[in-house]
Amino acid sequence: MRTETEILEQFFDAINRFDKQAITKDFDPQIVRIEPDGFSTAGTYRGIAEVQENITKGRGTWAEGTCQPEKFLINGDKVVVYLHAWVRLEGSTEWSGGRFADGFVFRNGKITQYRTFWERADALRWAGIEDDSTMDSA
Repeated sequence: MRTETEILEQFFDAINRFDKQAITKDFDPQIVRIEPDGFSTAGTYRGIAEVQENITKGRGTWAEGTCQPEKFLINGDKVVVYLHAWVRLEGSTEWSGGRFADGFVFRNGKITQYRTFWERADALRWAGIEDDSTMDSA
């Protein structure tokens, strides 16, 4: 049986390859995706089809780049992933990116909730995790 960390490593590998089928293979049918205000795809998405469309829309804006996990922090069924995105958007010659966090809830080996946080500290509060390392600054 794969761990939550292994599942999420494969999830981000699938995003970076833009493998639409592999992205959703570990989603619970009732998955909920929440993106914060300020994202071009901000909102709440429910079910595999809506979440897949949301991810496809966001990832489809990349000409090239990656979203790499830097650290995994686990508290019970919640996992916070520190991420570093570095992308060049379609039609642009400029690269941009930043550090942020995603939060996941697991049930029976499936992702039931997938949230993005601008600030890593907000993700840690959501998950009830303390991280004293230097990587928690956005």
